[in-house]
Amino acid sequence: MNPTIGIALLLTVLQVARGQKVTSLTACLVDQSLRLDCRHENTTSLPIQYEFSLTRETKKHVLYGTVGVPEHTYRSRTSFSSKYNIKVLYLSGFTTKDEGLYTCELRLSGQPPTISNKNVSVLRDKLVKCEGISLLVQNTSWLLLLLLSLPLLQAMDFISL
Repeated sequence: MNPTIGIALLLTVLQVARGQKVTSLTACLVDQSLRLDCRHENTTSLPIQYEFSLTRETKKHVLYGTVGVPEHTYRSRTSFSSKYNIKVLYLSGFTTKDEGLYTCELRLSGQPPTISNKNVSVLRDKLVKCEGISLLVQNTSWLLLLLLSLPLLQAMDFISL
């Protein structure tokens, strides 16, 4: 084999192994919907295939994705959004019947099955509300504005510290 081809092949394999690793899977409640945040590395320009699934009583149920076929009962209840390194799935009308082990699985398109996944066990009464998490993590502009306006509020005697 030509050494140049061997090096190119090795770099492609390394990119596949690193380019789609799931780093975390978290679950929280937004009103009556379950929100799953699947964070992952994104060091490749190749399309990433994904699948969200639920395992309940040893049976796997595909909820959404490009790998498996989502079950009909979940199609009308799911919504999905994706950004550079996060895939978010919402499952509306979340009840105790939806409790179980949720999985986010990623693989690169057109490649041999190099799979990366994370699991999270979800129980309805153990879930936290998403608002407290996302308010500080996703949108800190209001907090910055408040901190920058403190000297002005002090100067006008609205507050005293």
